[in-house]
Amino acid sequence: MSVSRGIHRLLDHREKLDERSRCIICIAGMEGALPSVRGWVGGVPVIAVPTSTGYGASFGGVAALLGMLNSCASNVTVVNIDNGFGAACVASCINRL
Repeated sequence: MSVSRGIHRLLDHREKLDERSRCIICIAGMEGALPSVRGWVGGVPVIAVPTSTGYGASFGGVAALLGMLNSCASNVTVVNIDNGFGAACVASCINRL
């Protein structure tokens, strides 16, 4: 099985995501770079959720968390490891604005 990896998968749907979304919840593991990239290409707030699962030296999600906290994208906010509920609460607040 071939797995297609690359930024083109994100860029192909950029306009659709920005037109239909008031915010985006982005869940990522490994080094946690995906929310920064999504924040860079989009104009809506991004809520980053690091995951504790993965392979390599992820240290239970700490590597992804630190990567997300060091993001230079100004529209990215980060919740704690595996805190999808917290991300949903923030998204709900954004949607009520």
